[in-house]
Amino acid sequence: MRKPPQDHTSHKSAEASYTFSPIAIARSPYKERFGAPHQAAVVRGTRAKNEAQGTIELLPHVPVETLVHLEGFDYLWAIYVFHLNEGYRPMVKPPRTPNVAHGVLATRAPHRPCNIGLSALRLVRVEGRAIVVSGIDLLDGTPVLDLKPYLPYADAFPDARAGWVDEAGGRPEGERAVDEPWDT
Repeated sequence: MRKPPQDHTSHKSAEASYTFSPIAIARSPYKERFGAPHQAAVVRGTRAKNEAQGTIELLPHVPVETLVHLEGFDYLWAIYVFHLNEGYRPMVKPPRTPNVAHGVLATRAPHRPCNIGLSALRLVRVEGRAIVVSGIDLLDGTPVLDLKPYLPYADAFPDARAGWVDEAGGRPEGERAVDEPWDT
């Protein structure tokens, strides 16, 4: 006997509000936006001039067992909240193209319609309830919503086009324009 088809999509509106609670807090050498990297692992222009180390510390309600076997991965995705940002503009002028406005969703501007950020961080080691990472670009105290292992076969697309970034000259080696503000 076959199971009848199920509809798991019509019971909740896509426009509903959702509430998330952090699972961890980032501990970082960056206490202010100025001088912090704009992208994980790209450090030109940062005060430290190299990849900074930091930690992701699990909050007490998250069991330490959630970290079992994480240490076998080189990188992890950190999904977090830009908790200090308020508001956004639909069009922004990134440092790479200061005279051309782009839709905010076509950029990595930190001021966004939904203040969620994503960083690929190098996993150095797990120490109890703390994950030591390298290349951290989160400010100290940033709430972390989730962590996921980076899977090269699923997460890397080396031949992918990068839209207007390619047209602006691509990413020069080691580029990091941390001290350049986003013109919003």
